[in-house]
Amino acid sequence: MLIKKADGIASSEITPKETYLNRRKFLASAALTGAAAATGVAFRELVHPSTIAQANATAPANAKIEGLKKSPFSTTEKETPYKDVTTYNNFYEFSTDKDGPAELAKNFKTRPWTVTIDGLVKKKQELDIDAIMKMAAQEERIYRHRCVEGWSIVVPWAGFSLSELVKRAESLGKAKFVEFTTLYDPKQMPGQRVNVLKWPYVEGLRMDEAMHPLALLCFGLYGEALPNQDGAPIRIVIPWKYGFKSAKSIVRIRFTEEQPVNTWQASAPSEYGFYSNVNPNVDHPRWSQAKERRLGEFFKRATLMFNGYDQVASLYSGMDLKKNF
Repeated sequence: MLIKKADGIASSEITPKETYLNRRKFLASAALTGAAAATGVAFRELVHPSTIAQANATAPANAKIEGLKKSPFSTTEKETPYKDVTTYNNFYEFSTDKDGPAELAKNFKTRPWTVTIDGLVKKKQELDIDAIMKMAAQEERIYRHRCVEGWSIVVPWAGFSLSELVKRAESLGKAKFVEFTTLYDPKQMPGQRVNVLKWPYVEGLRMDEAMHPLALLCFGLYGEALPNQDGAPIRIVIPWKYGFKSAKSIVRIRFTEEQPVNTWQASAPSEYGFYSNVNPNVDHPRWSQAKERRLGEFFKRATLMFNGYDQVASLYSGMDLKKNF
């Protein structure tokens, strides 16, 4: 598996934001015209997630998100530059190279897009992405985000608490976990033509984790719609866990009684667990997790337990976090 380190990434290798925006300005304007007509929640017969690959329009890339509220959950740390966050990505559906997704995802079609809600819920349904975005007032949350390879970023994500969607689905008492499945479309996602992982990508959370107010259902960053390479059109952001837990380009949210087997856990169970909480005391078998390097910085800093989000510690009271990694 090819994994590039953040060490030594040169600023000359990063596409300026102005170049990136100009390249997509026309598509953004065209898509906005269509998106403006979307109203209400669309309820349809449940279909297999693979049918969503028939999308025939590009998302409103870089469209401004109006009316964002500042969140009290935000960190006051310096934000990572936009150009770093949008050109240095972990998105294996497109490429295992960090600089690959930005180019390979530029024509990724994310409209129309629907998300199936099923499993142990009262309200099984298929929701249109634009309707989901209208479910609750969107906030801008500046979160630290730590990747398992040892690099980190600070990003102003836009979205609302995942708990809002969970409550509207009305999960049954037997539902103990929430499973997220991402799009499977090898025609659009060249990384899925290689068996580096088992596709489609699957992630999961325990119900109390999904209901925690820090868990974010995310549609944007830096006040704009999510760029394709950052998980458009909808992803989750779980800031106290390693980055691979924050599933991108989601097409299905399923409520289950049994703990899901997430993709990286299935691929390498000795290296990646279900919980994957940021923990400086639990090393990856091939490297230490005690320190991290923020993109754009030279010196490493100490890794914080739960990535510094101590308010989630009570979720794991009494658990052995070395065993339940």
